[in-house]
Amino acid sequence: MKKTVVLILLVLSTQGYSQFAKSMFSKDPIINLENWQKQRLYFGYYLGFNSFDFKFDYKNVVQEDIQVKKTVGFNVGVVADVRLQEYLNLRFEPGLYYTKRNLYFPNFTSESDYLREVNSTYIHFPLLLKFSALRTGNIRPYLTGGLSTTLNLSSNSKSKDDNFEGKFRVKQWTTAYEIGFGIDIFSEYFIFSPSIRGMFGLSDELIRDNKTPENPNSPWTDNIDSMKSRAILINFTFH
Repeated sequence: MKKTVVLILLVLSTQGYSQFAKSMFSKDPIINLENWQKQRLYFGYYLGFNSFDFKFDYKNVVQEDIQVKKTVGFNVGVVADVRLQEYLNLRFEPGLYYTKRNLYFPNFTSESDYLREVNSTYIHFPLLLKFSALRTGNIRPYLTGGLSTTLNLSSNSKSKDDNFEGKFRVKQWTTAYEIGFGIDIFSEYFIFSPSIRGMFGLSDELIRDNKTPENPNSPWTDNIDSMKSRAILINFTFH
């Protein structure tokens, strides 16, 4: 009985793989969703992962940089795609991005001084151009790039406390440019599009520490000329 069940499963899986291979990679594939991307406007959604970093520029040369420990965050959002012409689309991909970064400042001995946790919950608004290649069977690679603006829901920009009270402050709004590539895979019922993009901050996110008679200089922020986010974004989009 077990041998019979295993044999049936092997036959079914072999047939399923043969159909998939024929629809994707054969010389005469079954063309799926042939007219889908000819629509003027269509929608989708995406799930994915991110890895955010900070790029620091300093006013004066330092012996030790601020170290950034990255973690893997997650993304979820929607896609609105407008067809401009056969190979060019305009895409708006608003989404929710969560990430966490730990900053390690040199020249401190106490953890309360050298460690700063930066938890960020972003509402991300990228406006991108998608440059598609010629479709081959059920596969169509593409390049994408554009600008984005981001609202940090976890921003503590209005806090009066600063690093002297253990509070590392960042701005609420930031801007960036993004470039990447992906591939559209046409199945029988939907389009699956894995993609990877790099995001590079254009605006300085850091809020400097307050100047007071007791603390005229800040060992955390005084020597930082700019602090900009950069990230790798991996999304899996379904249309």
